[in-house]
Amino acid sequence: MIVGRLTGAFGVRGEIKCIPSANGSSVFAAGRSYVVANAEGERTVHCRSARRHHEKLLLAFEGFETPEAVRALAGEIRADLGDLPLGENEYLDADLVGLRLTDERGADLGRVVVAVEHYPAQDCLVVDPGRKLVPLVRAFVSRVDLAAGTIATSLPEGLFD
Repeated sequence: MIVGRLTGAFGVRGEIKCIPSANGSSVFAAGRSYVVANAEGERTVHCRSARRHHEKLLLAFEGFETPEAVRALAGEIRADLGDLPLGENEYLDADLVGLRLTDERGADLGRVVVAVEHYPAQDCLVVDPGRKLVPLVRAFVSRVDLAAGTIATSLPEGLFD
C-alpha cells in the first residue's frame, strides 16, 4: 500500500522529505522496511531514522548517507498492509473497494471500484458508474459498515451530476 511520497533530499546527512498519505503517517519508524518505486524501478529500503519536520517527515535509509544518494529514492513509498496500525474508523483501501455507496435513505449510489485515490487534501473514493470521486471525509461519509458492505453518505447536491 502507498504510504507516502519521497520528494527530495533534506540537509547533508542523507535524509529525504516524505509527504505521508492520510493512512501512512503512523507507519514510519526506524527498523522497518519499505518499498520505494520510481522511474528507476522498485527497491526495498530499511529505515534508520524517521522524524517530523513541519508538515513532512524526514526519513533516512541504510546505505543512503548523502543528499546525492537519497535523491535517487524520490517517488512512492509503500509498506505491507500488516504494518499499518489502524484506529477506530480507519480502514485499508482494500477494505473499501467493492462496498456500495448509499445516500441517507439507503438508495444505491454506486460501488467503490479499483481503489481509493490519495490526494494531499483528503482521500477520495472512486465510485462507479462514471468513476466519480467522493471525498472520504466525515462531512460526507456518515458510516462505513464492512459487514453490510456499505458506506452511508450525505453528499452535497450536484456532486454526482
